[in-house]
Amino acid sequence: MTDLAKDIFAVDVKNHELLKLAYDSYLASSRLATATTKQRGEVRGGGKKPWRQKGTGRARFGSSRNPIWRGGGVVFGPRGNENYTKKLTTTSKRVAVKQALTLANIAKKITVDSFIFTEGKVKETIAILDKHKIDKRARVLLVVESKTDLIMRSTNNIQQVKVVRPTYLNVFDILNADMVLISKESLPMISEWLNKAEK
Repeated sequence: MTDLAKDIFAVDVKNHELLKLAYDSYLASSRLATATTKQRGEVRGGGKKPWRQKGTGRARFGSSRNPIWRGGGVVFGPRGNENYTKKLTTTSKRVAVKQALTLANIAKKITVDSFIFTEGKVKETIAILDKHKIDKRARVLLVVESKTDLIMRSTNNIQQVKVVRPTYLNVFDILNADMVLISKESLPMISEWLNKAEK
């Protein structure tokens, strides 16, 4: 059994506010601005004046594509260039990752071992899951020192297994994983990254 660093896997989690911010920040950064609306100049038609300027008793209108008309343009609608990202300082992100790892450790979701991939076949990943008695349907986060070709070939066809390097650990993946498998070789890299002073 590998002893886990207390300054990473056993930090004080007074509340979950920072975790919520980091979680939302991850989702916001993944959000695509795909929604778009047409302004009055982009809606087809409306070139002819609906009725003459004077003498009808009605309000003057130059186009049936006016935003207050049905079928007209949209005012202040999404244009497809919105930026939904939520900024979080690097220090805050690292503290949030420590808190997430701590909660995972408390819930006994973290396992540290040496994972050896020699053939690049799915059966190697299945063997690792069986060794640690992990359900095949469980969401597994595998943390390795480097994403080699053999590792990726062994895990690519297993949808519920996600492979990340230590510096790509994030709150979203940790909190949503049923099990977090960490290679012994990646522990020093995790410690170095999370305890690195921000310049």
